[in-house]
Amino acid sequence: MRKVIGIGETILDIIFKNEQPTAAVPGGSTFNGIISLGRLGVPVTMITETGNDKVGSIIKQFMNDNGVDDSCVCVYEDGRTAISLAYLNERNDAEYTFYKDYPKARLDVEWPEVHKDDIVMMGSYFVLNPVLRNKVKEFLEYATQREALIYYDINFRSSHASEAIKLYSTILENFEYASIVRGSTEDFQNMFKLSDPEKAYRQEVRYHCRQMLCTDADGEISLFSPSVTKKYQVNKIETVSTIGAGDNFNAGIVFGLMKEGIGRNDIASTTEEQWNRIIAHGQALAAEVCQSFNNSISKEFATYYGRK
Repeated sequence: MRKVIGIGETILDIIFKNEQPTAAVPGGSTFNGIISLGRLGVPVTMITETGNDKVGSIIKQFMNDNGVDDSCVCVYEDGRTAISLAYLNERNDAEYTFYKDYPKARLDVEWPEVHKDDIVMMGSYFVLNPVLRNKVKEFLEYATQREALIYYDINFRSSHASEAIKLYSTILENFEYASIVRGSTEDFQNMFKLSDPEKAYRQEVRYHCRQMLCTDADGEISLFSPSVTKKYQVNKIETVSTIGAGDNFNAGIVFGLMKEGIGRNDIASTTEEQWNRIIAHGQALAAEVCQSFNNSISKEFATYYGRK
Protein backbone atom coordinates (compact mmCIF):
# COMPACT_ATOMS: atom_id res chain seq x y z
CA MET A 1 0.00 0.00 0.00
CA ARG A 2 1.26 3.49 -0.86
CA LYS A 3 2.11 5.73 2.04
CA VAL A 4 2.82 9.42 2.60
CA ILE A 5 5.98 10.64 4.32
CA GLY A 6 6.18 14.20 5.60
CA ILE A 7 9.39 16.02 6.43
CA GLY A 8 9.19 19.31 8.30
CA GLU A 9 9.00 21.04 11.63
CA THR A 10 6.60 20.46 14.50
CA ILE A 11 5.54 23.30 16.73
CA LEU A 12 2.86 24.16 19.27
CA ASP A 13 0.66 26.97 17.94
CA ILE A 14 -0.89 29.15 20.65
CA ILE A 15 -3.68 31.05 18.89
CA PHE A 16 -4.77 34.54 19.96
CA LYS A 17 -8.00 36.28 18.98
CA ASN A 18 -8.73 39.81 20.24
CA GLU A 19 -5.45 39.63 22.19
CA GLN A 20 -6.64 36.61 24.19
CA PRO A 21 -5.37 33.01 23.84
CA THR A 22 -8.14 30.83 22.44
CA ALA A 23 -6.45 27.51 21.59
CA ALA A 24 -3.16 25.61 21.72
CA VAL A 25 -2.76 23.17 18.82
CA PRO A 26 0.20 21.07 17.58
CA GLY A 27 1.15 22.32 14.15
CA GLY A 28 3.76 22.84 11.48
CA SER A 29 3.39 23.36 7.74
CA THR A 30 3.79 19.76 6.57
CA PHE A 31 2.67 18.37 9.93
CA ASN A 32 -0.85 19.85 9.60
CA GLY A 33 -1.42 18.07 6.30
CA ILE A 34 0.01 14.80 7.58
CA ILE A 35 -2.39 14.86 10.55
CA SER A 36 -5.35 15.34 8.19
CA LEU A 37 -4.20 12.46 5.99
CA GLY A 38 -3.79 10.28 9.06
CA ARG A 39 -7.37 11.09 10.06
CA LEU A 40 -8.49 10.09 6.57
CA GLY A 41 -6.92 6.67 7.07
CA VAL A 42 -3.91 7.19 4.80
CA PRO A 43 -0.71 5.44 6.05
CA VAL A 44 1.52 8.36 7.14
CA THR A 45 4.95 8.88 8.67
CA MET A 46 6.43 12.17 9.86
CA ILE A 47 10.16 12.97 9.83
CA THR A 48 10.60 15.76 12.37
CA GLU A 49 12.09 16.73 15.72
CA THR A 50 10.91 17.70 19.20
CA GLY A 51 12.51 18.43 22.54
CA ASN A 52 12.36 15.96 25.40
CA ASP A 53 9.85 18.14 27.25
CA LYS A 54 6.15 18.46 27.99
CA VAL A 55 5.34 20.19 24.69
CA GLY A 56 7.24 17.50 22.79
CA SER A 57 5.27 14.80 24.62
CA ILE A 58 2.00 16.52 23.72
CA ILE A 59 2.99 16.59 20.04
CA LYS A 60 4.06 12.94 19.95
CA GLN A 61 0.87 11.85 21.69
CA PHE A 62 -1.12 13.91 19.19
CA MET A 63 0.63 12.07 16.36
CA ASN A 64 -0.16 8.69 17.92
CA ASP A 65 -3.80 9.67 18.45
CA ASN A 66 -4.13 10.53 14.74
CA GLY A 67 -2.54 7.49 13.15
CA VAL A 68 0.85 9.07 12.39
CA ASP A 69 3.94 6.86 12.63
CA ASP A 70 6.36 8.69 14.99
CA SER A 71 9.33 6.33 14.58
CA CYS A 72 11.21 9.04 12.64
CA VAL A 73 10.86 11.78 15.27
CA CYS A 74 14.22 12.99 16.58
CA VAL A 75 13.79 13.73 20.30
CA TYR A 76 16.64 15.99 21.45
CA GLU A 77 17.75 16.59 25.03
CA ASP A 78 19.57 19.89 24.58
CA GLY A 79 16.88 22.43 23.71
CA ARG A 80 13.15 22.94 23.81
CA THR A 81 10.26 22.14 21.45
CA ALA A 82 9.38 25.15 19.28
CA ILE A 83 6.34 27.30 20.11
CA SER A 84 4.58 29.93 18.01
CA LEU A 85 2.16 32.66 18.99
CA ALA A 86 -0.39 33.15 16.21
CA TYR A 87 -2.34 36.43 16.31
CA LEU A 88 -5.53 36.40 14.20
CA ASN A 89 -6.59 39.67 12.57
CA GLU A 90 -10.11 40.75 11.58
CA ARG A 91 -9.95 38.46 8.50
CA ASN A 92 -8.80 35.57 10.73
CA ASP A 93 -5.40 35.51 9.01
CA ALA A 94 -2.47 34.92 11.36
CA GLU A 95 0.67 36.87 12.17
CA TYR A 96 3.28 34.74 13.92
CA THR A 97 5.94 35.14 16.58
CA PHE A 98 8.20 32.10 16.96
CA TYR A 99 10.15 30.87 19.98
CA LYS A 100 12.78 28.28 19.07
CA ASP A 101 15.60 26.69 21.08
CA TYR A 102 17.19 23.99 18.92
CA PRO A 103 20.33 21.94 19.72
CA LYS A 104 23.41 21.88 17.49
CA ALA A 105 22.86 18.27 16.37
CA ARG A 106 19.53 17.99 14.57
CA LEU A 107 17.37 15.51 12.68
CA ASP A 108 19.43 12.54 13.87
CA VAL A 109 17.04 9.81 12.66
CA GLU A 110 17.03 6.77 10.40
CA TRP A 111 15.03 7.34 7.24
CA PRO A 112 11.79 5.41 6.78
CA GLU A 113 11.63 2.86 4.01
CA VAL A 114 10.42 4.43 0.77
CA HIS A 115 8.81 2.49 -2.07
CA LYS A 116 8.01 3.43 -5.67
CA ASP A 117 5.16 5.97 -5.86
CA ASP A 118 5.05 6.67 -2.14
CA ILE A 119 4.43 10.40 -1.72
CA VAL A 120 6.86 12.69 0.09
CA MET A 121 5.45 16.00 1.35
CA MET A 122 7.93 18.75 2.17
CA GLY A 123 7.95 22.50 2.49
CA SER A 124 8.63 25.79 4.26
CA TYR A 125 11.96 27.10 5.52
CA PHE A 126 12.69 23.72 7.14
CA VAL A 127 13.82 22.24 3.79
CA LEU A 128 15.88 25.35 2.93
CA ASN A 129 17.55 25.88 6.29
CA PRO A 130 21.36 25.64 5.81
CA VAL A 131 21.64 23.95 9.22
CA LEU A 132 19.42 21.07 8.06
CA ARG A 133 20.09 21.09 4.33
CA ASN A 134 22.56 18.19 4.17
CA LYS A 135 20.18 15.91 6.06
CA VAL A 136 17.17 17.01 4.01
CA LYS A 137 19.06 16.56 0.75
CA GLU A 138 20.21 13.10 1.82
CA PHE A 139 16.59 12.06 2.30
CA LEU A 140 15.43 13.65 -0.98
CA GLU A 141 18.18 11.82 -2.87
CA TYR A 142 17.08 8.55 -1.29
CA ALA A 143 13.38 9.21 -2.02
CA THR A 144 14.21 10.11 -5.65
CA GLN A 145 16.24 6.93 -6.11
CA ARG A 146 13.27 4.97 -4.75
CA GLU A 147 11.00 6.73 -7.30
CA ALA A 148 8.76 8.51 -4.83
CA LEU A 149 6.44 11.30 -5.96
CA ILE A 150 7.65 14.48 -4.22
CA TYR A 151 5.19 17.27 -3.40
CA TYR A 152 6.88 20.58 -2.52
CA ASP A 153 4.89 23.34 -0.82
CA ILE A 154 7.14 26.40 -0.97
CA ASN A 155 5.54 28.29 1.96
CA PHE A 156 8.22 31.01 1.84
CA ARG A 157 7.22 33.60 4.43
CA SER A 158 7.93 37.32 4.22
CA SER A 159 10.22 36.99 7.27
CA HIS A 160 12.68 35.14 4.99
CA ALA A 161 12.30 37.40 1.95
CA SER A 162 15.65 39.07 2.71
CA GLU A 163 17.31 35.63 2.32
CA ALA A 164 15.76 34.91 -1.09
CA ILE A 165 18.93 35.60 -3.08
CA LYS A 166 21.08 33.52 -0.72
CA LEU A 167 18.61 30.61 -0.84
CA TYR A 168 17.85 30.85 -4.58
CA SER A 169 19.98 27.87 -5.64
CA THR A 170 18.50 25.70 -2.86
CA ILE A 171 14.96 26.66 -3.91
CA LEU A 172 15.71 25.65 -7.51
CA GLU A 173 17.28 22.41 -6.29
CA ASN A 174 14.05 21.61 -4.45
CA PHE A 175 12.14 22.31 -7.68
CA GLU A 176 14.36 19.72 -9.38
CA TYR A 177 13.46 17.08 -6.81
CA ALA A 178 9.76 17.92 -6.92
CA SER A 179 7.08 16.19 -8.97
CA ILE A 180 4.65 19.02 -8.09
CA VAL A 181 5.47 22.52 -6.84
CA ARG A 182 2.75 24.35 -4.91
CA GLY A 183 3.12 27.98 -3.95
CA SER A 184 1.00 31.01 -3.17
CA THR A 185 1.17 34.34 -4.96
CA GLU A 186 2.76 35.65 -1.75
CA ASP A 187 5.43 32.92 -1.84
CA PHE A 188 6.42 33.80 -5.41
CA GLN A 189 6.46 37.49 -4.57
CA ASN A 190 8.72 36.88 -1.56
CA MET A 191 11.08 34.61 -3.51
CA PHE A 192 11.19 35.99 -7.02
CA LYS A 193 9.30 39.30 -6.84
CA LEU A 194 6.76 37.74 -9.20
CA SER A 195 3.15 37.76 -8.05
CA ASP A 196 1.74 36.63 -11.41
CA PRO A 197 1.45 32.79 -11.35
CA GLU A 198 2.04 32.34 -15.08
CA LYS A 199 5.23 34.43 -14.99
CA ALA A 200 6.47 32.53 -11.93
CA TYR A 201 5.85 29.23 -13.71
CA ARG A 202 7.37 30.20 -17.03
CA GLN A 203 10.35 32.12 -15.70
CA GLU A 204 11.32 30.12 -12.60
CA VAL A 205 9.57 26.76 -12.19
CA ARG A 206 8.88 24.92 -15.45
CA TYR A 207 12.54 24.37 -16.36
CA HIS A 208 12.89 22.32 -13.17
CA CYS A 209 9.40 20.95 -12.47
CA ARG A 210 6.62 20.73 -15.06
CA GLN A 211 3.68 20.66 -12.61
CA MET A 212 2.80 23.74 -10.55
CA LEU A 213 -0.18 24.83 -8.47
CA CYS A 214 -0.57 28.41 -7.28
CA THR A 215 -3.10 29.59 -4.70
CA ASP A 216 -4.08 33.17 -3.98
CA ALA A 217 -5.78 33.20 -0.53
CA ASP A 218 -9.51 33.28 -1.43
CA GLY A 219 -8.71 34.06 -5.08
CA GLU A 220 -8.18 31.71 -8.02
CA ILE A 221 -6.20 28.48 -8.03
CA SER A 222 -3.90 28.24 -11.05
CA LEU A 223 -2.77 24.89 -12.47
CA PHE A 224 0.13 24.51 -14.90
CA SER A 225 1.18 21.16 -16.36
CA PRO A 226 2.21 19.75 -19.76
CA SER A 227 -1.30 18.42 -20.33
CA VAL A 228 -3.52 21.00 -18.59
CA THR A 229 -3.39 24.73 -17.85
CA LYS A 230 -6.45 25.95 -16.00
CA LYS A 231 -7.82 28.33 -13.36
CA TYR A 232 -10.26 27.28 -10.64
CA GLN A 233 -12.61 29.56 -8.72
CA VAL A 234 -12.70 29.38 -4.91
CA ASN A 235 -16.01 29.50 -3.05
CA LYS A 236 -16.23 32.33 -0.51
CA ILE A 237 -16.78 31.09 3.04
CA GLU A 238 -16.98 32.53 6.54
CA THR A 239 -13.78 31.64 8.37
CA VAL A 240 -12.92 31.07 12.03
CA SER A 241 -9.17 30.79 11.36
CA THR A 242 -7.19 30.45 8.13
CA ILE A 243 -4.27 28.74 9.89
CA GLY A 244 -3.64 25.46 8.09
CA ALA A 245 -5.71 26.31 5.00
CA GLY A 246 -2.79 25.93 2.59
CA ASP A 247 -1.44 22.92 4.47
CA ASN A 248 -4.77 21.14 4.14
CA PHE A 249 -5.10 22.14 0.50
CA ASN A 250 -1.85 20.19 0.09
CA ALA A 251 -3.27 17.24 2.01
CA GLY A 252 -6.32 17.25 -0.25
CA ILE A 253 -4.17 17.27 -3.38
CA VAL A 254 -2.10 14.34 -2.07
CA PHE A 255 -5.30 12.50 -1.07
CA GLY A 256 -6.63 13.09 -4.60
CA LEU A 257 -3.44 11.81 -6.23
CA MET A 258 -3.76 8.60 -4.22
CA LYS A 259 -7.47 8.23 -5.00
CA GLU A 260 -6.72 8.64 -8.71
CA GLY A 261 -3.81 6.19 -8.55
CA ILE A 262 -1.37 8.75 -9.96
CA GLY A 263 2.30 7.94 -9.44
CA ARG A 264 5.56 9.68 -10.21
CA ASN A 265 5.60 8.67 -13.88
CA ASP A 266 1.89 9.38 -14.45
CA ILE A 267 1.77 12.96 -13.19
CA ALA A 268 2.66 14.67 -16.47
CA SER A 269 -0.20 12.92 -18.31
CA THR A 270 -2.89 13.56 -15.67
CA THR A 271 -6.09 14.50 -17.50
CA GLU A 272 -8.20 17.61 -16.95
CA GLU A 273 -10.98 15.47 -15.43
CA GLN A 274 -8.51 13.94 -12.97
CA TRP A 275 -7.11 17.36 -12.05
CA ASN A 276 -10.66 18.63 -11.50
CA ARG A 277 -11.28 15.89 -8.94
CA ILE A 278 -7.85 16.27 -7.32
CA ILE A 279 -8.20 20.03 -6.87
CA ALA A 280 -11.74 19.59 -5.54
CA HIS A 281 -10.25 17.49 -2.73
CA GLY A 282 -7.76 20.28 -1.98
CA GLN A 283 -10.53 22.88 -1.85
CA ALA A 284 -12.74 20.72 0.37
CA LEU A 285 -10.06 20.11 3.00
CA ALA A 286 -8.92 23.74 2.98
CA ALA A 287 -12.50 24.97 3.45
CA GLU A 288 -13.14 22.52 6.30
CA VAL A 289 -10.07 23.55 8.31
CA CYS A 290 -11.08 27.23 8.13
CA GLN A 291 -14.22 26.43 10.15
CA SER A 292 -12.39 25.96 13.48
CA PHE A 293 -9.25 26.81 15.43
CA ASN A 294 -7.80 23.39 14.56
CA ASN A 295 -4.85 23.17 12.16
CA SER A 296 -6.19 20.00 10.52
CA ILE A 297 -9.57 18.64 9.42
CA SER A 298 -11.80 17.32 12.19
CA LYS A 299 -12.05 13.58 12.85
CA GLU A 300 -15.78 13.77 12.17
CA PHE A 301 -15.25 15.36 8.76
CA ALA A 302 -12.47 12.86 7.98
CA THR A 303 -14.75 9.90 8.79
CA TYR A 304 -17.47 11.24 6.53
CA TYR A 305 -15.13 12.38 3.74
CA GLY A 306 -13.06 9.19 3.68
CA ARG A 307 -16.21 7.16 3.00
CA LYS A 308 -17.38 9.27 0.03
